[in-house]
Amino acid sequence: MFYRLVRAVVSFALGLFYRLEVQRRADDLSGPVMFVGNHPNSLIDPALVFVITDRPVTFLAREPLFRAPILGWLLKGLGALPVFRKQDHPGKMEKNEGTLEAAANALLASKAITIFPEGKSHSEPQLSDIKTGCARIALRVARAGSALRIVPIGLTYAQKHRFKSRVHLEVGEPILVQAAQPAAGEEELEWVRGLTQRVGEGLRQVTLNLEEWDDLDLVETADQLFALRNGYREKDPERLRMIARGASLVRREQPERFDELKEDLMSFRTRLEMVAADPQSLRLEYRRAEVASFVLRNLASLTFGMPLFGLGLVLFAVPFMTVRLASSVAPLSRDRVATLKLVASLVLAPLWWALLVSVGWWGWGVAGAVVAAVGALPLALFTRYFLDRWRNVLADAFVFLKLGNRSRLKQHLLFEGERLQEEIQQLVGEFKAKVEQSGPQQLPPAAGTP
Repeated sequence: MFYRLVRAVVSFALGLFYRLEVQRRADDLSGPVMFVGNHPNSLIDPALVFVITDRPVTFLAREPLFRAPILGWLLKGLGALPVFRKQDHPGKMEKNEGTLEAAANALLASKAITIFPEGKSHSEPQLSDIKTGCARIALRVARAGSALRIVPIGLTYAQKHRFKSRVHLEVGEPILVQAAQPAAGEEELEWVRGLTQRVGEGLRQVTLNLEEWDDLDLVETADQLFALRNGYREKDPERLRMIARGASLVRREQPERFDELKEDLMSFRTRLEMVAADPQSLRLEYRRAEVASFVLRNLASLTFGMPLFGLGLVLFAVPFMTVRLASSVAPLSRDRVATLKLVASLVLAPLWWALLVSVGWWGWGVAGAVVAAVGALPLALFTRYFLDRWRNVLADAFVFLKLGNRSRLKQHLLFEGERLQEEIQQLVGEFKAKVEQSGPQQLPPAAGTP
């Protein structure tokens, strides 16, 4: 009951905080299952496991978290297992054997566990070295005569510390580990190393590994242009990984060409952002009926929604600004900012709701308390929705004013975009074979190629 309640609350909060994109939700795998994921965003990463599976999951978390107020109580209530890291407890590493044994026993009881085999949360643009902990747990299970499945989970954050930024969750193909009895010594070490390597390969298939964070904008812009040129849907994580891999190859083999193309793509992206547009917007043709419908629809939204939006701003400005201020002044690494925001929001929200109910009771009696109790959450959600919607509406209007009425600017951007599309197309033709040889994914064929 406690687990289901926490899962429901956390999943709901994550859906409000981020725009979640889930590619292939985890199947309802029965029996022993170990979820493994990359670890770029502290406690947000394990929380996202709630989104991709309905199965109760046992988490492995670093031991100091169990001594934190509220969070420690929560982890214990969820049945999480402590991991003693060398940097936290140099003299207590032997306790990890008990943790590994408990994790293996959970799997032998046909339960599911989650572990992040990089061993730490970080903000690097690519996977860190994969530790052997997950393989050592699997070894105990295999030696006990049970098979298990290891399921890679890839987490890609557009801007992990920003409210309503995109998060892509991708579930990879399960890695089947059969029951085995490797001999102690070198054979056992080889078994562990081999499985660790397979886990690393599985994670690389569902994550976007960049050489620099600045490359994310480069890869996304190139992908948009390539998709537009070839008629593919834009958001294809597998194709995005292929383009990222291709970018790395071009950087190594033709650095001057790479630098020149990167400069052109970033300059093009900057000009698009200045008019709140993307490559797809340049293809739009505005018709009078569509423009009139857009204007009337949003005038109605503004007329009826603005009063409620104003009320929401007044009522919820304090908790919103409190969370924002706390995240800006707290001495936290970048990979822990989102955790602070989410946890602070989960703590403040019920307190602020109780305060609004009390004010309603004090000012208007039972009726005021009921209205506050029932209406506070819908009003908060509407306020957030209205703000996001009008950001999009204003962006669309800005695009129309800049591109719909200024044909010279639009034609210039179209010409530049088509030139870049042609160059990207040429690079795809040149490097497609090498990219496919460097990994198991397949890059979509370029237009005009067999």
